[in-house]
Amino acid sequence: MPPKKIIPPRRLQTPAPTSPRWVESFIEYLRNECHLAHNTVLAYGRDMRVFSQWLAGRSVAQLSIQDLSDYAAWLHRQDLAPASISRNLVAVKIFFRYLQLEGVIVDNVAELLGSQKLWQRIPQVLTPGQVDRFLLAPTLGDRYWRRDRAILELLYATGCRASELSDLKLEDLHLTDKFCRCHGKGDKQRLVPLSDQAVAVVRDYFDKDRVDIVGVRDPQPPWVILSHRARRFRREAIWEIVKKYAARVGIPNTVSPHTMRHSFATHMLAGGADLRQVQEMLGHANITTTQIYTHVDPSRLQRIHRQFHPRA
Repeated sequence: MPPKKIIPPRRLQTPAPTSPRWVESFIEYLRNECHLAHNTVLAYGRDMRVFSQWLAGRSVAQLSIQDLSDYAAWLHRQDLAPASISRNLVAVKIFFRYLQLEGVIVDNVAELLGSQKLWQRIPQVLTPGQVDRFLLAPTLGDRYWRRDRAILELLYATGCRASELSDLKLEDLHLTDKFCRCHGKGDKQRLVPLSDQAVAVVRDYFDKDRVDIVGVRDPQPPWVILSHRARRFRREAIWEIVKKYAARVGIPNTVSPHTMRHSFATHMLAGGADLRQVQEMLGHANITTTQIYTHVDPSRLQRIHRQFHPRA
């Protein structure tokens, strides 16, 4: 009887670094090991889908620094916001680092990728007159116009992000004491004062629209801003609200909730606020992030120069 032919065991192949498995594994790594905020993980997931689209099946292991520079230029041509381009490049850098830790690649060419600050430009800011028209855009003809006006007022009054306003709960809002507690990135908390105007608008929303939305529900939904179904108002819906009323009053269609944040910071500095105070109210970890607003309003620097320079 002839001996049996020995078939060697099949060698398992490591999936390509751009396979869905590695991308999914990378997202789990960000969530469970890096402990990034939920919205940050979602944003990096979107960035990785954009990166995979650009790769078009190519392997990460074969990319050069020139290829990654071309990717950065490609992102710029997509008319993305500077912050989106910056975060996308950071996501790619972290992804390469993760693949290197896992032994999938040896050389990490992404470390040579230029700083995201190369893609930074001065943010769009509304004038005080534009803000006044914008905040009054919701009118009686709009369903839940008091709620919509409260959304716009809180964005400008606090400088909070759309996600922070979406997550704002009743227990975080202190109208009598005129402040609210915002939960920022990494669940960092900060206290932001509220103006008399903002308090009045929110109270009006509470007394009318929110009562109609909640109805007889018990217990009450915990969020400040509610959808017509008494659910948390999504950050995407806040973007839609901003776009809708910006178009109504003739503000450029590039406006976004972050435009209100930029306007808040710029107008605070123009009014004489200290840079450190604005940094605290915005929740910036680094003051260099806040400093960009000093370039938006040159009149502030001119006023400081006239006030303190002996030969001004």
